[in-house]
Amino acid sequence: MRFYAQTPARRNLQVLVDLIAVALIAAVVWAALVVRDTIMLLAEPGRRVESSGDSLAEELGNAGDAASDVPFIGGVLKRPLQAAADASSGFADAGVSLQETVRQVADVTTTALIVIPVFFVLLLWLPPRLLWIRRSATLRRLVEAPGGADLLALRALTGPPGALDKLPAPPGGWADAWRQGDPQAVADLSAVALRRAGLRP
Repeated sequence: MRFYAQTPARRNLQVLVDLIAVALIAAVVWAALVVRDTIMLLAEPGRRVESSGDSLAEELGNAGDAASDVPFIGGVLKRPLQAAADASSGFADAGVSLQETVRQVADVTTTALIVIPVFFVLLLWLPPRLLWIRRSATLRRLVEAPGGADLLALRALTGPPGALDKLPAPPGGWADAWRQGDPQAVADLSAVALRRAGLRP
């Protein structure tokens, strides 16, 4: 199986297209990750709320523990402080929830920004590439098969006429020489068919 053409012009074009496709995919992934980092900046307020809520809950819990040591009214003093500490824990939970929501949005957006463009790049790049690989393998098998050179010569005759302009036509024309089984004409025509596909005879 051949992945690249043998003729320099066709091979250089294939390499260039492959490099462009890989560069586009890399650029898409890089841009999607930049967008993700930008979206994740929105989680910063959630981190601050979580940190502040945890700190406040800890301080109010400590104050409640200290207030419980006051004789006679320690239990009464501790209850509102403990309630405030629980409310502060709720603020911290809200901060965690905000961060999780931002992370989910960032993940979904990043996935969409990668999958959709990469899918279109692959859709435009892979089918022609795989088709050429398959066609080149078929032509190679045809060259090695009995009578394959005649079929390739016929392919050259039915292809674009401009491809034969560079070759000196035999007496009576290419079609007549092919019908008569002229070995040189058949070899020249099959070489034209192979070169058109980027292969060497």
